[in-house]
Amino acid sequence: MASPDTPPTTYYDEKPPIVEGKSQAAQIDSIDALATAPTTTAATFAHLDEKKILRKMDLRLIPMLALLYLLSFLDRGNIGNAKIEGLQEDLNMTGPQYNWTLTIFFFSYAAFEVPSNLLLKKLRPSIWLPAIMVAWGVVMTLMGIVQSYSGLLAARFFLGVAEAGLFPGVAYYITMWYCRHEAQLRQALFFSAASVAGAFSGLLAYGIAHMDGVGGLEGWRWIFILEGILTVLVAVSAFFVLYDFPETASFLTSEERAFVVWRLKYQAQAQQASTDTAPGTLVAQADEFRWQYVRDAFKDWQIWVNILVYWGIVCPLYGISLFLPTIIKNIGYTSSTAQLLTVPIYITAACLAVAVAWWSDKDGRRSPFIGTCLVIMMVGFILCIAAPTSKPGLVYAGVFIAACALYPAFPGNITWLSNNLAGSGKRNCGMAIQIGVGNLAGAMASNFYRQKDAPSYHLGHGLEIGFIVLGIVALLVLVVNYRRINAKRERQVADGLHNGYTPEEMSALGDRALTFRYIL
Repeated sequence: MASPDTPPTTYYDEKPPIVEGKSQAAQIDSIDALATAPTTTAATFAHLDEKKILRKMDLRLIPMLALLYLLSFLDRGNIGNAKIEGLQEDLNMTGPQYNWTLTIFFFSYAAFEVPSNLLLKKLRPSIWLPAIMVAWGVVMTLMGIVQSYSGLLAARFFLGVAEAGLFPGVAYYITMWYCRHEAQLRQALFFSAASVAGAFSGLLAYGIAHMDGVGGLEGWRWIFILEGILTVLVAVSAFFVLYDFPETASFLTSEERAFVVWRLKYQAQAQQASTDTAPGTLVAQADEFRWQYVRDAFKDWQIWVNILVYWGIVCPLYGISLFLPTIIKNIGYTSSTAQLLTVPIYITAACLAVAVAWWSDKDGRRSPFIGTCLVIMMVGFILCIAAPTSKPGLVYAGVFIAACALYPAFPGNITWLSNNLAGSGKRNCGMAIQIGVGNLAGAMASNFYRQKDAPSYHLGHGLEIGFIVLGIVALLVLVVNYRRINAKRERQVADGLHNGYTPEEMSALGDRALTFRYIL
């Protein structure tokens, strides 16, 4: 952060020492007191190496979060692999019944996301996230012994209940550690586990399917049982590996913890400091829980418009993740080949997600990258529709193109909204609303690819295109309104209207403060 010639400041000369070896609440209060002290400024931390601190955070946080999400996506999507290994025939299910087993997951998943995020901070991430992971691992294991359609339907419902808290919880958790301009790369590293899960799922299903008959069980049952047991084992280790908050991170020094908290609390206004306020008068974002923040989130127009962008990405995402093996098999490949052909798609998508996120963070913008990905996704699905059934390679190319665009778009969309919600409480609830209501798209996409439409699936591909167009329109609405509001606030600040607010009032306003600028 500072040049080698910068003399280190004496951190504790003017401030009380951090409370070590005390309760978590005492440590949090101690770090927060230092980070928000009137004498704490950027110069206080000038001798710290910011990049080194970020690397420490990345190494301790992201790999475990990515592993959790990999298993989450693996466990919700492996039903697509099980289907082509005989699940539907063994349980005597019709095509519409299979689609309902996919759909019911998203109803419970969407319903429980907001309550889960409200519990996350109260119960601590290191307890809540592994606990729900144990729950869905048990449900997944039990899916391997269901004997009927109704049993599978019930299992998928409770899988949605248990998994509901992971993605919105981790997406919010990342914003508790990283600033706005750093978040998308970390979201992408975390979310790329979904595409890796798709590749891993195909390879794993290919191997496990050969266990058909072992223990008197069909191969598709072993897919559920072994992957469920793996989830439970990882969940138990997560209790001891996950960290809660920067204030209590044992891998950081006390001074580094205070620096991380300081940069997060003032990030929304730091860019305005040199022109709009005097040094040392920045206002910390309010982050204690209040029901007012929940109400504010439900009334915020940008969340609901962003959900339409989210649908434009998530409908294709679930269409691909749930039906990709079936689509590939139905264009003329065997089950084993179809499982393996999913691998290069997901690996390429994971690499592109990280690359696009790095570029977006460096550029400081979100909408151009999301919009470009949406257009490329549309091209991919148009190719799927236009390709004749006699040329399966073109259909494969179409889903390849679509997947390689949708996986970079998803973390960009999540990060864009989180960047534009100020205040920890409102951001927590707002992200849960976005992901919860947004994932109802999964319930819709579960019914896009009907068995009777095979092998062309023109209806499914066409519906995906329709939602992509909806996402593009909603994105343009957001960009136009963000530009208008930012320009209006620039004029108001130039007129000095922000000087009429007390620091406490400015903090309570969050992203509605005149000094807050929406990221485009």
